[in-house]
This record gives sequence, structure tokens and C-alpha cells, in this order.
Amino acid sequence: MSLRRTQALFRRVVREIRRDRPSIALLFIAPLVVTGLLTFILREGETPTIDALIVNQAGQPGTLVAAELTRALEAEGATVQAAADEVSARTAVADESATVAVLLPADLATAQPPTITILTNGLDPSADGAQVAAVQRAFLAVVASAANGAPPTIEHTTIYGVPSSDPLVAFAPALVAFFAYFFVYLLTGVSFLRERTGGTLERLMATPVARGEIVTGYSLGFGLFATLQVALLLVWVIGSVQVPSIGPLPAFAVGLGVDVAGSPVLAFLVVVVLALGAVSLGIFLSTFARTELQVIQFIPIVLTPQFLLSGVLFPISSLPAVLQPLTAIMPLTYAVDGLRQIFVRGADLGIAELRFDILVLVAFAIGFATVASLTIRREIA
Repeated sequence: MSLRRTQALFRRVVREIRRDRPSIALLFIAPLVVTGLLTFILREGETPTIDALIVNQAGQPGTLVAAELTRALEAEGATVQAAADEVSARTAVADESATVAVLLPADLATAQPPTITILTNGLDPSADGAQVAAVQRAFLAVVASAANGAPPTIEHTTIYGVPSSDPLVAFAPALVAFFAYFFVYLLTGVSFLRERTGGTLERLMATPVARGEIVTGYSLGFGLFATLQVALLLVWVIGSVQVPSIGPLPAFAVGLGVDVAGSPVLAFLVVVVLALGAVSLGIFLSTFARTELQVIQFIPIVLTPQFLLSGVLFPISSLPAVLQPLTAIMPLTYAVDGLRQIFVRGADLGIAELRFDILVLVAFAIGFATVASLTIRREIA
């Protein structure tokens, strides 16, 4: 090994990176920004807002328990009201005018042990978990002391979906949206950069082809492969094929087998529209990059904040108040919500929330395509 040649290569690498100011900035600044943002969310996150309803089905014994429970919840900052019956409580939780309902059973004073039902919406399992934990802290001791000292059985039910111990059920809609967005952005950004650095784009600009036609053509081309990628991802997540044991190999399943309450076709539509927006975003950002490494370095700036703030990892309601308005300008927010509406609620296009999510995703895709065409003109013209 030649020490002189090794040193020459070392100096060349250092010189190239030192000249690449965007890479230097992202190398040292991006980790500080991302870890700072995550720390801010964890330390300054909002306590879940609890709008509780208490349904007393136990008569006089339940009245005493409800009064104690109300005081305990209000001590935690919750708003507590009485509901006439379970039907009205379900309606309120379903339309999100209440976040949780506590159902005190008719046999509260006689059952050993009594079963206390906590009812949540079900669309955001992470937020539901925070609600259930807060209510449990408030009423477990109260109910245990009022029910002849017998510890109660806590049963969590949801309006939409079914509570499950499988963590994938809770996170599947968010993960499908994020990974589709992530990989389509990488595909488009790197591929379009190669078109620029290879001179193909410059030659196209010398022809009568309009800039909008260039962006549309590239978007459709990349969009085709993005659509195939989305289809494969959804088949993998939703489908499951059981393979019997073969010789020494045990039986196993191919696919994750996540249940979808709604139409897989609608889920595919939501993710495809999100992916088309990622295509336009990749074209737009790649115009600011000179190397493939710089395309990847945009991830901490553009994709990581969406991962942290769009309901993928943390419930939006638990984010610090100053960050919550930012979620409205992130495409991933609407894709995650739309997929939860389909996966958990079984929503169709008759549901206003799902229609709104899809329309916003379409608007983002058109907006990114427009700014991408303008960026191309500024760079090349």
C-alpha cells in the first residue's frame, strides 16, 4: 500500500466535501435540527384534551361513583359531562364532540368484579391510548373502593375498528403512507437528477416542448412506476398467503395480512395521489441538487419533519401547540388521515373527511408540479 497515494485520495475527498457547502450544512446542522425537534416534541408535548362522558347504568351506586370519577377527571383538567345513555355517548364520540366515554354497568355494585367500559373513537390508536391511560388513572381507585373493594375489569372498545394487541394494526395506515412517499421521492429525485446531469433535460429545453409538458411527461413516467410500487406495497400490507411447511421449513405467511375495514381500491387511490405529489416534489427538489447525495440530504429537511409531525409517530393532538398548525401544510397529514378513515372506519367517498383529504392531496400534487416547472425555467433559461 502506498501511503502517498492514500494521502492524496484523503485530501481529495476532504477538498470535495469542503467545497460542497450544502452537504457541509446538512452534515452538521440537520442532525441538530432533527434531534432538537424530536426533543421539543417529547418534552413540550400537549397533555391530551379529555372531553369525557359518563354513562351511569347502575342507578344510585353509579351516581356516587360518577361523582367521584368526575372530580378525579376534572383534577386532571378534563371536561366531564353526563350522557343519557350509551347510544348518545357513542354518537358524541363518533362525531368527536367527546373524546372518551366511560360506561358504568348496571351490575356495578354486585358484580365481582364489575366490568367498566371505556369507549374511544378508534381512528387514531395512539391518541386513544393516551385517552384510556388518563381515564384509567382517574377512576380505577374510585371504582375499586366503591365496588365492594373488588378491582374492576377494564374493557376498551372503539367506535371504528377493533382494539388489537398487534401494533401493526395501529400503525399500518401511517406506515403505508410514509414509506410510499419516501421511496417515490427517492426514485424521482435521483432519476430526474440523472436526466439533468446527463444533458437530456437541456436538450429537451432546446426543442419546442413546453416546460409544463416536460414536467407532465416526467411526472407521468415516474408516476407509472410509483403506481406499481404503491400497488405492490398495498398487496404486501393487506394480503397474506399461508405457505404450509415444506420439509424442514416450518409454515409461514407471505404478506402482513392487515385487515382493512374499507375498500382497498380507495386506499390505493389515496396512496397513488400522495405518490404523484411525491413525484412532483422530487422533480422540484432535484433541481436544487448537483449530486445524488444532495437529493438524499433533503430528506432531513422535507421528509423527517413530516414523519414527526403528521401523525405517523405522535398523535397531532399531543404535539406542542406551536407545531400543530404546521401539520396543515404537510401532505402526509392528509394521507395518514385518509388511510385511517379507510382502514379503520371503513369510509367511502360519501364521507366528507375522506373527500377533503383526497382533494387536498390532489392540490398538493398540482402545486408541486407547478413550482417544479417554474424551477426548471429559472435554472435553465
